[in-house]
Parts: sequence; C-alpha cells; structure tokens
Amino acid sequence: MQLKKLLTVLGMVSIVGGLTACTTMNTHKSSSMHSHSTTPQYLTDATPRLGIIAAFGQEADLLLASMTHKKEYLIRGKTFTTGELENKPVVITLSGISMTNAAMTTQLLSDHFQLKGLIFSGIAGSLNPNYHVGDVVIAKGWVAPNEVYFANNTDLPSACGSAGDISCLGLVLDQSIPPYQQQFFRKTNVINSSNYQKIALTTKIGDQTIPVAYGEMKSHFSVDQSMWNIANTIQPTIQLEAICSDKTTCYQPKIVMGNHGVSGGAFLANSKYRDYLHQYMQGDYVDMETAAVAQVAYANEIPFIAFRSLSDLAGADHDPNVAAFFGSGVAQRNAAKLTLGFVKEWTTP
Repeated sequence: MQLKKLLTVLGMVSIVGGLTACTTMNTHKSSSMHSHSTTPQYLTDATPRLGIIAAFGQEADLLLASMTHKKEYLIRGKTFTTGELENKPVVITLSGISMTNAAMTTQLLSDHFQLKGLIFSGIAGSLNPNYHVGDVVIAKGWVAPNEVYFANNTDLPSACGSAGDISCLGLVLDQSIPPYQQQFFRKTNVINSSNYQKIALTTKIGDQTIPVAYGEMKSHFSVDQSMWNIANTIQPTIQLEAICSDKTTCYQPKIVMGNHGVSGGAFLANSKYRDYLHQYMQGDYVDMETAAVAQVAYANEIPFIAFRSLSDLAGADHDPNVAAFFGSGVAQRNAAKLTLGFVKEWTTP
C-alpha cells in the first residue's frame, strides 16, 4: 500500500513537472512571439444570419415551409438550409440526439455560416412539478450536471491536498451546488477569443503557483440578455395550440420564463435525481442537448437562447398521454410558432 501511494505521488510530480515545463515554454513563446488576431473566415456563407437548430424534423419542416429564397447545403452528411424567415436571413438545421451530436452540429454551423444569434428549440422533460405537459419554457441559463468529480464517498474531495482542492487535475469544484451522493459538481474550462489570455486556474506545488488552465472555468451558461428580453416581450402575445385529450377536455399551454435548463447524456427516468436537479440547481426542465449548444455558442461568442416544450415529468410513471402528445405534433407546432414570433422581432446586432 505504501509503495502504491509513493508511485501515485511520483506520478503526480511527473505530471506537474510536465505542466511546469509546458508553462515555461508557453511563457517563453509569448515573450518571443506576437499573437495575431484574425477575422473569421466562414467556409460556406458569410451572410450575417440567425441560426436555428431544431431537435425534431417536423418542427424544422414547419419553419422551412415558411422560408423564402431557400438554398440547401450538404456538409459532412448534415443538411443546412439558408433563406429568409419573416424577411430575416436565417440558417436552419437539425441537432441530432445527445450532447456530442448537438455540440458537433453547433460548431459545424458556426464554422460554415456567420451567426449573429442562435436559437435551439425542441422537447424536454419537466423537473418542475408546477409545470404542465405542453408548456414552453425559456430558461435564463443552462447547466450540465454530468460534469462531476465522482468520489468514493461523500467527503469533500482532496485530490490535491486540502479539502475541496482538485486543481492539480486541471479541475475545480462548484461548491455552490451540493453533491448528489458521491458526485461533486464541477466547472468546465471554456476558451474563446475574449478570454484566452486569462489564467482560469492555478495549482500550488511546493512554493510555486502553476497555471493549469486558461480562459474561464464555468458551470453555468446564461442565455443572451437581449434575446431573453425579446422572448419576454413577445411571450404574452403568442397563442399556443391547446392540447386536448378528448373533445371536451383541453389544456391551454403557457410560455414560461423559467430559471435553469439542465442537459446531460443520460436519459433521466429517476425521480430522486429529478428532485435533486430541481431543488439544488433550480432546474425547470431536462434534455440531452441544449447545455452543449450553449457552451459551444459561448466558446464562439454567439448570442444564444433556447425554447423547450415539456413532454412529461421526468422520472414519473409511464403516462400514455405522452406518446399521444408526441404523435399529435402540437409540441412541434407550438415551438415553431414561438420561433416565428421571435424571428419577427429579432434584429441583427
């Protein structure tokens, strides 16, 4: 056991030595080289546009049907359609399912088209028991709770010496959020053209303070304030389609200006974890894509907002109405209606 600990320490010293060498090298480079900022070159179309990512084909089809001057591009197997909605230049595509697909789609969109804003729209499971199936919720910001330090026990991790310090791993805990069992929420590193020269995280080795990350360490990605203001302004004016279980029983969905959206690679069907996300992260709804889109938008400095229509209460017992709701197309039509209302009021920054 003592030999194992010694090897672990020696391994950490070796890693830190490498970090120190890299840091010294980077410092030397920065003193002998000058950085040159470059104007982004868009691979397909440099027209300033509003990007729209839809989670479902039916919603995208509704928006495409309203577009004029359409032109399709097939890029790495994905279809991107440019044109005008409400006389505004836009580009529309589908996200794909789950975090990685959504992130890749967003970056591909950013690389090929000049985005002045980005909307993501689709379906989500509710975390808030006060909301109803069919309500469309617009969160102020997004978090990804799968970014964790998964410990052996519930003691505050001390991988780098003192309690709560995991900086030597290039990581930092977000202690504003209580852990879920042995899973300690942490921040992730994000670099963009505005923050890349800032030291985001350091670690202490002996009497030396070593930079281990640049940019920012973030756990929360806010939506753009001006886009939020537009959504808040139009929210009372958008009449969503009612959801009817029969000819006499209908519910009129609402547009809700919410708190946080939550995204992760796991399909959430656990009521205890749902309650944790709602109570401690102020999560209103959960999906498998939007936080990834928000992070990529932040890394590319693209103003971003998301609209999500609630399909069910995540982790609740099976509800036969959910399948009927999906099949009816009401959610997709309501999301498209809100997107069109937003586009009408949006102006290119």
